Amino acid sequence: VQLQASGGGLVQPGSSLRLSCAASGGTLSRQTVAWFRQVPGMDRNFVAAIFRSYGREYYADAVKGRFTISRDNARNTVYLQMNSLTPEDTAVYYCATDPSVIMSSLASQTAYAYWGQGTLVTVSS
Repeated sequence: VQLQASGGGLVQPGSSLRLSCAASGGTLSRQTVAWFRQVPGMDRNFVAAIFRSYGREYYADAVKGRFTISRDNARNTVYLQMNSLTPEDTAVYYCATDPSVIMSSLASQTAYAYWGQGTLVTVSS
């Protein structure tokens, strides 16, 4: 599976962005898809995931209520809608997928074999 992340950019605090993760060579609807983010020099942290079964969503506490992950099966794309952005959301955002992710490990980057290239989100006034 090849993943292409896009949609990042420079926005002001309080703004919104929608990131896209488009897939080729595989069907995202059958796999768990997650977003992680990484600040240079820091660990890559879990942001959100949509589980392969039933499409259930999971979020990190830092983004709960502000971010929404969704799936468009027709476009084979997963989105991350980010609202009320703050400077603390500044990072490179990566999407990842794997057909074998289990519920207990969906927030662990080691559970995902396939990664997009990352898209930079900068929140600054």
